[in-house]
Amino acid sequence: MTSSSLRNAVILFVLLPLLAVLILLGALGLREFEQQTTIRLQDDIELVARSIRLPIASAMARRDIGAVRDGVDSVFAIDQVVGIYVYDAAGELVATNGPQSPSLERRREARAIAEQGGLGSFEERRGHEVFSFFLPLNDAGGRVVGLLQITRDIAPFRAYLAEMRWRGGVAIGALALVFLLVVLIGHHRAVGRHVRGLTRAMHRIGISQQGQRVPVGGPQEIRVLGRGINEMIARWEGSERCLERQRAQQLRLEADLRQAEKLAAIGRLAAGVAHELGTPLGLIAGRAQRALRVVPGGSRAHTELTDLLGEVNRVETIVRQLLDFARCNPLYMRRIELADLLALTVERATRTAERPEIRIRLSNPLEPAECAIQGDPMRLQQALGNLLENALHAANREIRLTCQVTRDELEIAVSDDGPGVPAADAERLFEPFFTTKPVGQGTGLGLAVARAAIEAHGGRLVLVLSAQRGARFVIGLPRSLLQLTRDAGARDDDER
Repeated sequence: MTSSSLRNAVILFVLLPLLAVLILLGALGLREFEQQTTIRLQDDIELVARSIRLPIASAMARRDIGAVRDGVDSVFAIDQVVGIYVYDAAGELVATNGPQSPSLERRREARAIAEQGGLGSFEERRGHEVFSFFLPLNDAGGRVVGLLQITRDIAPFRAYLAEMRWRGGVAIGALALVFLLVVLIGHHRAVGRHVRGLTRAMHRIGISQQGQRVPVGGPQEIRVLGRGINEMIARWEGSERCLERQRAQQLRLEADLRQAEKLAAIGRLAAGVAHELGTPLGLIAGRAQRALRVVPGGSRAHTELTDLLGEVNRVETIVRQLLDFARCNPLYMRRIELADLLALTVERATRTAERPEIRIRLSNPLEPAECAIQGDPMRLQQALGNLLENALHAANREIRLTCQVTRDELEIAVSDDGPGVPAADAERLFEPFFTTKPVGQGTGLGLAVARAAIEAHGGRLVLVLSAQRGARFVIGLPRSLLQLTRDAGARDDDER
């Protein structure tokens, strides 16, 4: 048996030592019982011998052999007495009842027994173990006149002791079995089932089943262990969640870094292309305008030059967008009235709209006249203008421009009632040069330029998808840029 399990350890280090102590105590108790029983046997024989000592001693002193034989016959009737012998002072056998005793060597032993005053000894006779007790016989003057020997068969006594040993062994074996069952059942009820519950739970946790906890039950030590394991698991899961968040953040940062590097490369390329195209385009536009002034109106040449100037203007618009996207100039922050910013942006978008039937409606719970913001007016107007331009291309009848102040930011939303943006295109919508318009009708830089301008102010530009038709772009500017005129006026009134 090994101590590889708690149950085996309890059996090995608790039950077996307990059984060893029990067996030792049982053996010592049985040995003591045998000794006490043997002493009791000797005392019984001695008591019988002393009870007939005086009559036989008196008869020996009178040399009345008949009286001696009568006394011997009266004792022989006692159970288990197998022989009674009377010797004279010289050691000669005077009277007997039973087989001849081989234990007395006449005079020498008689003298020795007389000097000791009594003697008991064990011997074997005819295959049986017997016990003989010798007692000297004295007359009234104290002179030794003879010797009395009583022999008893102790075979039943030995059989009784053997039976007691067997019963003691059976009792100890039964008690050991009871102890074993008590230990096993007690271990299972008090410790084993709780330990197995901990083991099963730890196995489930080991195969990455999140949210698992070990049961807390049983003795206090196991409950303390279970609570400690649960606290350790909770800390481990918290560390795992924190690590997952850090990994996700690292992936996002890496993606943002790659995107920033890509945008920087695109910006440098765009700046170079726009710079190289600017001078030739200006030259072409100037000569086309001079030629247009000298060509008769309505002629084919006039029509061709007009179309040429339109295309040149479109190319100039693309070059300007490339420059807007590429430049990283610092912001020129100043106070901007929100109402003026919205009105000017709406007026320019309406004036340049290709579809004048589209109506731009301003609806918001916060009056723009009550707000002013700190920002770069050109960059903010450019961002709003690009959003309105996209909405004018997509809308069917109406565009709604709303603004409201939340607890964290100022939100300006541009919504249209057009077909909306497919979910598959929503992720790439703000990438440079990505567009859903037909070829020749868009460069894919408008939303990228708008987002760059808003992010330069510490804000955000997002597309809010909806199950309904239309698209909704939301600009979120930090509340730190916002100045509420009403609050300022209220503070001035309080100061006065």
